[in-house]
Amino acid sequence: MKRRVRLSFGLAAICFTAAAAAQQYPTRPIRLIVPYPAGGPTDFVGRTVAQKLSESLGQQVVVDNRPGASSMIGHSLGAQANPDGYTLLFATGGGMVIAPLTAPKPMYDASKDFAAISMLVISPMIIVAHPSFPATNMKELIAAAKAKPGFYNFASVGNGSPNHLGGELIKVMTGVDIVHVPYKGTSPAITGLIAGHTQFMFSSMPSVLGLVKAGKLKIIATAGSKRSPVIPDVAAVAETLPGFEVVTWYGIAGPAKLPAEIVGKLNREIVHIIALPEVQKRFMDQGLEPHSSTPQEFLDFMRRELEKWQKVAQRAGVAPQR
Repeated sequence: MKRRVRLSFGLAAICFTAAAAAQQYPTRPIRLIVPYPAGGPTDFVGRTVAQKLSESLGQQVVVDNRPGASSMIGHSLGAQANPDGYTLLFATGGGMVIAPLTAPKPMYDASKDFAAISMLVISPMIIVAHPSFPATNMKELIAAAKAKPGFYNFASVGNGSPNHLGGELIKVMTGVDIVHVPYKGTSPAITGLIAGHTQFMFSSMPSVLGLVKAGKLKIIATAGSKRSPVIPDVAAVAETLPGFEVVTWYGIAGPAKLPAEIVGKLNREIVHIIALPEVQKRFMDQGLEPHSSTPQEFLDFMRRELEKWQKVAQRAGVAPQR
């Protein structure tokens, strides 16, 4: 009986200590791993959130850019970090879902090796085309592809990339024969499209909206589940192909076993930050849709994305069979 009392007291003391530590957290600077180079829309979102977190938490949140291996190096570092809340990860759909899915030897399992904290933004990809491409909307694109099987090319930033899998999803849902042309990066892919070497591609909005305004490219459709408030006059692919969705997304995660109290505190701060009018405007101006979440909503979203893209990637022959 005495031993049981001691054990109960010991567990209560541990829980009290953990709760007290979480209440005081943070007491020193926090490292935010951004698995992409400095500059660009990914780093822009990470630095915006880091700055606001620094202000609200009273401790500096330092951005640590760790690019490489299709962002898997940075994501791997986030998974391996000490679960004390002082190393966080700027997580992305490309790094959490797509890259491990198509890698022969994944460096981590997104559903097991991370503690989801909150989503930050969802950025629907858009389909852009060379001005000479005969289609102006999704119905016309499908009709053109069916009329000339194997004639039209779509560009991507590489095999297994979200741009590539977006085209493969069109093929899966419509049965059209379109040819994938992989490039080594976003700039070469867009340059090839502008030159007319390919006819269309999936792209993030920030990468191409300026080119659309300049008349060098045209928008066919947005690939979100619904129309984007950034370009509300452009129809979504899902209006033609129900259930179609190709988005990039960013969120904040920590290593697995991050204490629930710290996850909860960070979630509350991030939800507040994403709701700030100046943050919403900064993101919307870049074609990004602010979207915070609960930790469970974030985890469920990642699992749905993984299930969907695993099927598409295997159908396209770019995902290792497991």
